Amino acid sequence: MTGSHVVLAGSERPRKQAVERLRDVDPGERIEVTLTLRGGTPPELEPGQSISRDELQRTFGASGEDIDRVEAELTGFGLHVEAVSPLARTVRVSGTAAMMQEAFHAQLGIYGLPGEGDSEFRGREGSLEIPAALDGIVTGVFGLDQRPVAHRQPGVPKPDARSQQDGTPEQGGTPEQGGPPEQGAAPDAAATPPPLTPADLEQRYEFPAGDGSGQVVAIAEFGGAFFPDDLAAFCRQIGRPEPTVHQVGVGVTPMSEEQVMQLPPAQRQQVLEMSGEVNMDVQIVAGLCPAADLVLYFSTFDEKGWVDLIGEVIDGQPESPLVVSVSWGLAEDSPDWTPAAREAIDQRLQAACALGITFCVSSGDDGSGDQVRDGAAHVNFPASSPHVLAVGGTMLNGADEVVWWQAPGDRADGGGSTGGGVSTVFGRPSWQTVKIASLNAGSIDGRVVPDVAALAGPPFYQLILQGQARPNGGTSAAAPLWAALIARSAAHAPAFLAPVLYQAAGDGQTVGQEVCRDIVSGDNRSPQPGPGYAAGPGFDAATGWGVPAGSPLRILPVGAPATVEAAPAP
Repeated sequence: MTGSHVVLAGSERPRKQAVERLRDVDPGERIEVTLTLRGGTPPELEPGQSISRDELQRTFGASGEDIDRVEAELTGFGLHVEAVSPLARTVRVSGTAAMMQEAFHAQLGIYGLPGEGDSEFRGREGSLEIPAALDGIVTGVFGLDQRPVAHRQPGVPKPDARSQQDGTPEQGGTPEQGGPPEQGAAPDAAATPPPLTPADLEQRYEFPAGDGSGQVVAIAEFGGAFFPDDLAAFCRQIGRPEPTVHQVGVGVTPMSEEQVMQLPPAQRQQVLEMSGEVNMDVQIVAGLCPAADLVLYFSTFDEKGWVDLIGEVIDGQPESPLVVSVSWGLAEDSPDWTPAAREAIDQRLQAACALGITFCVSSGDDGSGDQVRDGAAHVNFPASSPHVLAVGGTMLNGADEVVWWQAPGDRADGGGSTGGGVSTVFGRPSWQTVKIASLNAGSIDGRVVPDVAALAGPPFYQLILQGQARPNGGTSAAAPLWAALIARSAAHAPAFLAPVLYQAAGDGQTVGQEVCRDIVSGDNRSPQPGPGYAAGPGFDAATGWGVPAGSPLRILPVGAPATVEAAPAP
């Protein structure tokens, strides 16, 4: 089919750094893409409110006329319609690479480093074009470029590394003892307790009674595999029943441990590292909510994977969760994100909020730089979305709980630190009535990350991987802890938790101050930009309102949002 095309706004794509275009894509390769369509905006809701899926469809969903137009136009290029979701505003189509290039004018190629086949991926450069008949209807086309936009670091070293005081990483992980947030000297090893069990966490954070019975907790994964035998061993060790876990493939088939071990050595090691993170998520939620149903979504780690996974949650497939734990992300201003993808993901997170679903998203493990070495401060996405509960990290320094910071403040250099700061992409939502300035001169008054925090650093969490004790942490552990806490508090759960925390509680404090224990010591500086955001009395951009101190939902919001000053950056 021929006809005029127009540039698709927001689809601009630079070449991924440090890779080369190796060859053209095979014209006969089968490709599936997800198209996002225009629609409305969910109604403005007061904190604690939600709407039904019927109401969301009416206000947010794609129209039948637009869907029919897209199907008719794209089938003319030989593409096949695989699935349609009016509620999630998506149409999935498949066809050959040649068909895709004709339909979207995408010059597809295989990218990577010469001689390193394991790192190759299908990609593109420049902007996409869509048939002129779909101008204004189609807002994004995802899946042509498979570069990864979901990232998390491998876990911490084994417990016997605790005795190392020279900061030497072990087995590619991070030293378990890094400097405290202010002096940079190693904390007293003798004062550091062993990794915390679910019972320890319940006591420290004053969890409400319960076991998550009747609740659905979803966990988003973009790599790795779930090992059921490890979960069974973990539950036996802590003396708690094993929850039901449903694995859901979103464009992929979940792998078994046996399949992982049959992979080539380099690929196997990579998948095992990601599997450590996957099983950490599951075991943290399982230990704290043993009677809940866990839905484990596995998706691809590209932009399409994010859009498809959130779409499944919106559609309630296979079940509608109360809360979703997400421990993956990438710097919000990374060139690996297209503007269209950030917008599509944020729109669908907004739709999930309207349905009463809280996404708990980790704020990152690389401090104020967030793995971007350009001298500026950065925050992680989707943690920086105004439509998630952003979760930062702490550590124990003797009897004190402080900002998680292990020298020099990022994972790449053998340490780690909680992500946090001020967005340069998303404006500050009206409910986030805090006064915190960005470290970046001339930056916008952006969304502040995180909202809350929990344990991420030493002494870490007691966990099992491949039958062995494997303590782990990071903000990717703090996120599932908050997801479990929300599930345990479900009897009083508001629709979307984050805005509730900023409401006045009627006693001169905010809800966040009432239900969180303030973290007042430390900062999240990293080698670049150097400075970080400091913790201090009240809300701050290192740990938000602080760590749980009882159910975060026990106090209903009353009155108007309160304005809170921030601690100065060091």
